[in-house]
Amino acid sequence: MTPVKTLARRAGWLYFLANCVAPFAYLYVPGKILVPGDALATMDHVRAHEGLLRIAIGAEIWNATLGAFAVFLLYRLFERVDKPLSILFAMLFFLAVPVSYANTLNHVAVLLLAHDPASASLGMLFLKLHNYGLAAAQILWGLWLIPLGMVVRRSGFIPGWLAYPLFAAGIGYVAHSLGLLCLPASMRQVTSLGQVLGVGELAFFFYLQFPGARTER
Repeated sequence: MTPVKTLARRAGWLYFLANCVAPFAYLYVPGKILVPGDALATMDHVRAHEGLLRIAIGAEIWNATLGAFAVFLLYRLFERVDKPLSILFAMLFFLAVPVSYANTLNHVAVLLLAHDPASASLGMLFLKLHNYGLAAAQILWGLWLIPLGMVVRRSGFIPGWLAYPLFAAGIGYVAHSLGLLCLPASMRQVTSLGQVLGVGELAFFFYLQFPGARTER
């Protein structure tokens, strides 16, 4: 196995390990806890599922940390193809890491407030802030895929067509986040479908894990 293929597979597997917890932390747990429009019921759910919320906090830290190591390997893989673009995609991803770490503090605040009935509305506020913090991080998760796709097209050892699902995923993530942050609730459905395009990045990382990079040209 060539060094390029080894590096590609390590990056692919590490990115997979980083993101295998994402559906649990970002979709399942919030859906299990949050009761829209009912702060008291939401805090009842927090108390009933406190362990789940603690695991979700750990999963978010896991996701951000392993993701950073995976992107460092991707930088190593592509720096000889186009170093400025490689620095750009790495920096965009790394900027999201402190955002993710800081965002977990919103869930920590919810845990601290969970056993104070008078603070139900405040706990609900922190849960909503966590969702908006996730949207802010997702902008960076989308933007880094654009220069990554550009360097994939130029690489010669990754099929160039894999850049286009990356472009689509990046645009979809950014559109979804901007809709959540900037549009009124009645108009968010227009951009919410953009998140579906996020499956595009799976094709690239699946290729890294299994077929692997070809011998470098």
